[in-house]
Amino acid sequence: MADHRNGNGQPNGKAAGAGSPYSIDLPKFSERLKILYSHWNKHKSDLWSSTDVLAVATPPPSEDLRYLKSSALNIWLLGYEFPETIMVFMTKQIHFLCSQKKVSLLDVVKKTAKEAVGVEVVMHVKAKNDDGSALMDAIFRAIHAQAKLDGNESPVAGYIAREAPEGKLLETWADKLKNANFQLVDVANGLSDLLAVKDKEELVNVKKAAFLTTNVMNNIVVPKLENVIDEEKKVTHSVLMNDTEKAILEPSKAGAKLKAENVDICYPPIFQSGGEFDLRPSAASNDELLYYDSASVIICAVGSRYKSYCSNVARTYLIDANPLQSKAYEVLLRAHDAAISELKPGNKVSAAYQAAFSIVEKDAPELVPNLTKSAGTGIGLEFRESALNLNAKNDRVVKAGMVFNVSLGLQNLKNQTNNPKNQNFSMLLADTVIVDNDKAEVVTSKSSKAVKDVAYSFNEDDEEEDQKLKGKAEGNGTDASMSKTTLRSDNHEVTKEELRRQHQAELARQKNEETARRLAGGGPGTGDNRSASKTLTDLIAYKSVNDLPPSRDLMIQIDQRNEAVLFPIYGSMVPFHVATIRTVSSQQDTNRNCYIRIIFNVPGTPFSPHDASSLKFQGSIYLKELSFRSKDPRHISEVVQQIKALRRQVVARESERAERATLVTQEKLQLAGNRFKPIRLSDLWIRPVFGGRGRKIPGTLEAHANGFRFSTTRQDERVDIMFGNIKHAFFQPAENEMITLLHFHLHNHIMVGNKKTKDVQFYVEVMDVVQTLGGGKRSAYDPDEIEEEQRERDRKNKINMDFQSFVNRVNDLWGQPQFGGLDLEFDQPLRELGFHGVPYKSSAFIVPSSTCLVELVETPFLVVTLSEIEIVNLERVGLGQKNFDMTIVFKDFKRDVLRIDSIPSTSLDGIKEWLDTTDIKYYESRLNLNWRQILKTITDDPQSFIDDGGWEFLNLEASDSESEHSEESDQGYEPSDIEPESESEDDPSESESLVESEDEEEDDSEADSEEEKGKTWEELEREASNADREKGNESDSEEDRKRRKMKAFGKSRATPSSSAPKRSKLRRS
Repeated sequence: MADHRNGNGQPNGKAAGAGSPYSIDLPKFSERLKILYSHWNKHKSDLWSSTDVLAVATPPPSEDLRYLKSSALNIWLLGYEFPETIMVFMTKQIHFLCSQKKVSLLDVVKKTAKEAVGVEVVMHVKAKNDDGSALMDAIFRAIHAQAKLDGNESPVAGYIAREAPEGKLLETWADKLKNANFQLVDVANGLSDLLAVKDKEELVNVKKAAFLTTNVMNNIVVPKLENVIDEEKKVTHSVLMNDTEKAILEPSKAGAKLKAENVDICYPPIFQSGGEFDLRPSAASNDELLYYDSASVIICAVGSRYKSYCSNVARTYLIDANPLQSKAYEVLLRAHDAAISELKPGNKVSAAYQAAFSIVEKDAPELVPNLTKSAGTGIGLEFRESALNLNAKNDRVVKAGMVFNVSLGLQNLKNQTNNPKNQNFSMLLADTVIVDNDKAEVVTSKSSKAVKDVAYSFNEDDEEEDQKLKGKAEGNGTDASMSKTTLRSDNHEVTKEELRRQHQAELARQKNEETARRLAGGGPGTGDNRSASKTLTDLIAYKSVNDLPPSRDLMIQIDQRNEAVLFPIYGSMVPFHVATIRTVSSQQDTNRNCYIRIIFNVPGTPFSPHDASSLKFQGSIYLKELSFRSKDPRHISEVVQQIKALRRQVVARESERAERATLVTQEKLQLAGNRFKPIRLSDLWIRPVFGGRGRKIPGTLEAHANGFRFSTTRQDERVDIMFGNIKHAFFQPAENEMITLLHFHLHNHIMVGNKKTKDVQFYVEVMDVVQTLGGGKRSAYDPDEIEEEQRERDRKNKINMDFQSFVNRVNDLWGQPQFGGLDLEFDQPLRELGFHGVPYKSSAFIVPSSTCLVELVETPFLVVTLSEIEIVNLERVGLGQKNFDMTIVFKDFKRDVLRIDSIPSTSLDGIKEWLDTTDIKYYESRLNLNWRQILKTITDDPQSFIDDGGWEFLNLEASDSESEHSEESDQGYEPSDIEPESESEDDPSESESLVESEDEEEDDSEADSEEEKGKTWEELEREASNADREKGNESDSEEDRKRRKMKAFGKSRATPSSSAPKRSKLRRS
């Protein structure tokens, strides 16, 4: 058999040859043999050149990496490669010429071939020292005999013309074939088209190969490059190539749980830098050192195979990119995405390259000569399926199931520099793409190609800092050495603030463009204005009069079974369903007469819900109220209580039914069974808790094949959470909290008991909340106290480790290819970036994670997805304020904004830094804004919002520098209850919340009554300022006004927090 380099991993069929470790999957062989003959018959004239015979000869094994159509057909049809084997396909027979060992394995296909396509399989056993001439003559005689029966004196034989014969057997075969009176034609096109569309099993193999490729790129290549550059190591391209190749051949190194015997490289990994670039897959990594100085470019390309199916990814990394490089990469990125988007069923193959070419021609016409002449090729068992070349001339049609290596590059670009190492540069992007029924799926998308993930800055902050220090030192002469420390600190703060300001300005531009596109297109920006409508079924107490219970006396009766109340009216018992009753009450007069009053739900009553019956019979007359009198107060009381209890029971049941009716149907949980043991975590509590009475008990969380199941010892306490319904998963170990928790934020609601929820949490209390009553103080050196604290620490550490082990195992499960589209991984909140605030009614510690802003300890939980945020407005930010508010505006403008109140001002700088690093645009304002009115104005007239500059009406810096007419232009986006700025400029109440306006009016009325007693310094200051303004005194400078304002407030804003994370030496731009 073929060696590991060209082999196809372990066979997986059931039929085995005698004494052979290999086996052929007979059902797969039958299915694919049918496909081969069907394709041959259907496309005989156009793709197979009207061949009567297909002759495929596979060469001997080789240590070289090579891709042959003969080997590909072997693997596709039989499961793995058969070297030095000749296969001849005829309409009635299939001939195999090979060694005895291979014949013993191939014998099992005889019966299957006969049943599948009605052909006879003939084996020709070649002796060890025989050249096979006699056997070949026998095959040729069989071909001519079949041709005579078909009335064809000169049969057409198809072979693979480009594959030169290797070895004595194939050379003899080639010579005899040419002299056998056949018309020889090339069938490479037919084989290419046959293998172009992959079935489900083949696509799984491609996805597993892509999974390995992206893992190697993300877990091996990128960290290695970052480490080399950050520590300024000297490493050659060839060393990087060898390390990467080892990681592919040992998948566990890259965190991929794939068998090593099933994987291989597509080509030796390619690393290029330092001005020498070759964008062909045949390029080699040379022995030059990796070059990573400023304005340098590094190209990395990695390809891996799983069971002989290929995948490929290539990325370009920019180090301190200059404007030319940044522009070129952005254009290449857009062109690459455009090419991928055109790979849809029904499109021509050439459409992909034409889409990429159009982008480059439109956005950067000067780069057109540098664009590669092809956007890639098909990929599968062969790395390059040349019949599916993505060039401008290929008119073949894209079909679902095809796989492409979309590889696009810009080559031979030049920088304006004399340094030969970065004078020339090229760029390359490549991804493996599977064509689905309606779109293209990029199976290597986990290897990011976004600008922010491939562009790095090296020593940027230090260089700017040193240049500024140098300028200061030259200006100050001998004093430079004395003020060096101060200057370094000042310059560092200025540089950081300036960088943040520049980045925010760029984010503002991008955000306004994005919002404009979304509003113009009427997309998700307009939101989904769904309203939950409650639907009730017809209320029927009794289907017929015969079902009424017999009446003993003319007294009010409650029928619990039929949920009805029977009232005596004019001598007859009249039933009413309990849901039609709105209220029931009783009272007693002075004559000891008791009255019971029943009020019904009637259409037209304010705040009364309409059931289906009232809507169906709108012209009917309804009974509004009934009153009864009785001398028995005890009976009246019992009737009232029974009616109320029955009504509560029915309303609760109908409410739960209505809640369940709005749920999205979930897939069924597939239990682990015998395939693998479920991952289990025991003794957990759940939030929200199950309903019902009785003592709450802990349960067990298990991870199964497609979801989680939480269950307790009670049969009715069970919750299933499907992996596909999980939007975010969090693991928060106990640090300063009392609990360790796992939290799932879901796409769609589920029911926990009788509660409808999108957030489900499982937790364990790491220590018991116990307070010792009585007794004096305990010594810090008390042995019992020390031992108790140690036990608590051990318990907390054990619980955290158990949770961490569960999380790691589930992450490994989610890392498997079948869950690749879900993009699931447990996220851990970053406590060092947390801050205190009031998201609902009570203060909580709110913590960012990599994808969300969360608060998971106090209920109700807070989970905000960062990708759903449009902008953030920091409100009540001003001098002298101890707290400020954060308003989060979502991309869905129909969704209410989220306000987090009373955030300490000491957290302001840290929050700004976090928002900036996560590419979220933020604004600052001195007042709380009326966001409901603002969003209504935007959605009512989006074009005016776009024309007026989008969100820039929130930019205080811009508005302060503009004149009065610019303030008028923003008037539509200001709440109506904000006073003019000229009246409140020096008022210290300007930074207080507008929500509590009624309380402020009361306070103002009290203050007016005390005004005559005397005026404060602030009031005198304000009167003097107004007097100066009326006199037209222009002498007041901005600095004087600021100084007076600072004096009035008593203190200035706190300095930026030093807790903000520092920029690393090497960072992604």
